[in-house]
Amino acid sequence: MSTIKMIPFSGVRENGKNMYVVEVDNDIFVLDCGLKYPENELLGIDIVIPDFTYLIENADRVAGVFLTHGHADAIGALPYLVSQMNVPVFGTELTIELAKLNVKDNDDSKKFNDFHVIDEHTEIDFGTASVSFFRTTHTIPDSVGISLKTDEGNVVYTGDFKFDPTAIPMYATDYRRLAEIGSEGVLALFSSSSNAENAIQVASERDIAAEVYDTIKYWEGRIIVACVASNLQRVQQILNAAKKAQRKVVLTGQDFERIIRTAMRLGKLEVPEDLFVTLKEMKKYKPEELIILETGRMGEPIKSLQKMANGSHRNLRIEEGDLVYITTTPTTAMETTVAKTEDMVYRAGGTVKNISENLRVSGHANPRDLQMMLNFMEPTYFIPVQGEYRQLAAHADLAHELGIAYKNIFITGRGDVLEYKNKHLSSSGSVPAENVMIDGIGVGDIGNIVLRDRKVLSEDGIFVIVVTIDRKGKKIVSAPQITSRGFVYVKASRDLMKESSDITEEIVVKHLHSDDFEWSKLKQDIRDKLSRYLFEQTKRRPVILPVIMEASQRRGRRK
Repeated sequence: MSTIKMIPFSGVRENGKNMYVVEVDNDIFVLDCGLKYPENELLGIDIVIPDFTYLIENADRVAGVFLTHGHADAIGALPYLVSQMNVPVFGTELTIELAKLNVKDNDDSKKFNDFHVIDEHTEIDFGTASVSFFRTTHTIPDSVGISLKTDEGNVVYTGDFKFDPTAIPMYATDYRRLAEIGSEGVLALFSSSSNAENAIQVASERDIAAEVYDTIKYWEGRIIVACVASNLQRVQQILNAAKKAQRKVVLTGQDFERIIRTAMRLGKLEVPEDLFVTLKEMKKYKPEELIILETGRMGEPIKSLQKMANGSHRNLRIEEGDLVYITTTPTTAMETTVAKTEDMVYRAGGTVKNISENLRVSGHANPRDLQMMLNFMEPTYFIPVQGEYRQLAAHADLAHELGIAYKNIFITGRGDVLEYKNKHLSSSGSVPAENVMIDGIGVGDIGNIVLRDRKVLSEDGIFVIVVTIDRKGKKIVSAPQITSRGFVYVKASRDLMKESSDITEEIVVKHLHSDDFEWSKLKQDIRDKLSRYLFEQTKRRPVILPVIMEASQRRGRRK
């Protein structure tokens, strides 16, 4: 009888950053290793990745990392994991090629090369469990779900998926394999919840392709298409429509072009002959003969559109008569940004059309699809993943409607441990699973205090006081000099500056005549008293930075 533990390290009560661990006896199986892009309050943070502490501490027990597809929310954190531990990585052909691009781009992981290509027919026996895969429909080819066959039943992770009977063979779901896994007996199911609370029917990819072509065919000017780089299905639809409408395509963005070239090399993207032209060559064509395919940095096209609209883009700018066609559905967090971008485009003389105006577009399963997956699997226990809490709860309700008791449904938090022992699954503690923030080349060196200071600086600014003292003579050599940035306009706030200077002088004199003079106490006292005074006067709390200089005969010392 096996002991099984299931741990969502991330990807629960949040969007993105998917990583789940299944332990079968002494072996650890890692399912996906993704990142997420920061929310607005994470000022200056580039990306957020899972906490690998537990895996690093148990590195000798990790059987492998198993990837479901090639999007950043499934493979983006892989370079940071393999730079700290040597572990085999398994995925389909395209997924592995995209993972290699990510790993090679990171200086700490670029020498890693323990990759293994699998397909839907692969089954790997690790002794404690056998790992197999099943094809799913998503917005990128070679997407799969993962099944771990154990003595106690299958543990299944769907990855991102939806059901679309009209999907072309490269994107088609293997329904027969789903039924086969379900018939073997599923102990627990990890299933994506991203779309669980939206009951609107998702449009088929055939309908989306027709919508894309109609938009491109009937526009008489230049078209700038905003598309997420890794949504290769949408890219294929755009390229097909461009060919039918007899337009040339200009690619922008180095990240995008690498993904396109990789997909083309593997035969995952069919590109009509002589379709692409370079930025230099586009001058040879009339506006109505061109499509500019824009994804922007890290596959995010919205910021690039803003630069085009305000004239700061290095290659392109929106002109009178341009159509900006947004073919991606923005997240809730991005809706305000998209609205502002649309306004900027119109001011620049362009027109905006969103693909979501006429169709519900998503690469994720809606409630009907989620229940269909549950019907295929018929799990004893259900763990909704990949979504905010409300989405997990909505998915739990969908499972309950099909007869799964709430006591067998677990809405987990990051790091919660579910243990199956003596024929029963229950919560049994937790492991470290905090957000690890990446800022430039720094990994995890930005914490809550730094983020709090950044937030204060962005909202209330900084207040710097420089004082020079003679500690032996117990006097102030140079009166306090005050500099403010982002707090108040100094020339218009002379009284405030004068009073702040007086308060500082009073505190410094008091400490100079004290028997237990300490630099840290002096600076903290200045911060505390000035903070209270400035808040009383302005209702703002700037970052207060006291700089104390000690004068001597030869030179001053800064404290």
